[in-house]
Amino acid sequence: MAAGILGGFPARAAGPVVGAFAALGLHSTFYARVLLHVPTALRRYWRHVIRHVGEISFGSASLLAGGGTIGVVFAMSAVASTQIGLEGYRGLDLIGLSPMTGLMSALINTREIAPVVASIALAAKVGTGFTAQLGAMRISDEIDALETMAVPSLPFLVSTRMAAAFLSVIPLYLVGLFASYAATNLAVVNVKGQSSGTYDYYFHLVLTPTDVLYSLLKAVIFAMIITLVHCGYGYYAGGGPEGVGKAAGRALRTSIVAVTVLDVVLTLAFWGPRPTLPGLGT
Repeated sequence: MAAGILGGFPARAAGPVVGAFAALGLHSTFYARVLLHVPTALRRYWRHVIRHVGEISFGSASLLAGGGTIGVVFAMSAVASTQIGLEGYRGLDLIGLSPMTGLMSALINTREIAPVVASIALAAKVGTGFTAQLGAMRISDEIDALETMAVPSLPFLVSTRMAAAFLSVIPLYLVGLFASYAATNLAVVNVKGQSSGTYDYYFHLVLTPTDVLYSLLKAVIFAMIITLVHCGYGYYAGGGPEGVGKAAGRALRTSIVAVTVLDVVLTLAFWGPRPTLPGLGT
């Protein structure tokens, strides 16, 4: 396993613990190098960055089968937030607090649901594509061929994807956030029959620009982590086509776990262990 993760890194004689630390060090240095080369990628390979932005957002036959990420983020956010509206209304109605559903929508969708759902969609739809692309190039020696032609493979292949993910995630996330708000409103007002005035009052009472900004910052950080993890596993893939498939699976598991753990950390960092409710004085 360590040899597969390291992609040729000499870890045959190392134990599993040493191999794990070697893999961690290899990937950590890889992430740092990718981030340092982003300005170079934007300056020298901006055409490739634009192409990757189009592939991430709208899809292409080579990367995103069946369309782009916009539709996936919109659909997943809408379905998840519809459940928030339906079950949230039912739970609050049991204790006589159904008018507070708008408050719940503003807080939960903005702070938790929208960033996590958009990140999972990005990992499953875009991240695995990055891993497969780079892994296929690695096992077919295309990356080595770029190096022999004096083309630095890491800025050209990885930093361009990082820059494209950063540019794409902001509009993609705002689409998902809009879908979350609209779906919860539809579920509570049109399906459950709550007054739209009551819903909108509590929704706008607690929704602040700071919350939206923090939520967007969460999504950007998640997108960076996902892109780094998936590109790292693809760049160091080995073992033929089977190895590329295993690398894609490992990258998806790693990125989803990293997002969920980081979500808890960022929530505590942004809103504290005892968050306040704007507009309610608590």
